[in-house]
Amino acid sequence: MSVSLSAAPTLVEPPPARIALSYVVGQDCRGRWVALECHGLGGGLFRSREAAIRYAAAETGRRDGAVRLSLEPLTMAL
Repeated sequence: MSVSLSAAPTLVEPPPARIALSYVVGQDCRGRWVALECHGLGGGLFRSREAAIRYAAAETGRRDGAVRLSLEPLTMAL
């Protein structure tokens, strides 16, 4: 059995560089705790400030300066 390789080889693009995630944690206008990734790559609503910070810290690998607290109300885009 012979196989013909007449098609040109396809080029595979390298994966994009990993973006360093960073989060902002604060409350929305209803007082719910929110963690939002700064590039829009993740986030969620949480029962407590501690839960939001714990989530954001885990997502960023507990990197220094990767989680910030907001004094202004946060809006979560849907």
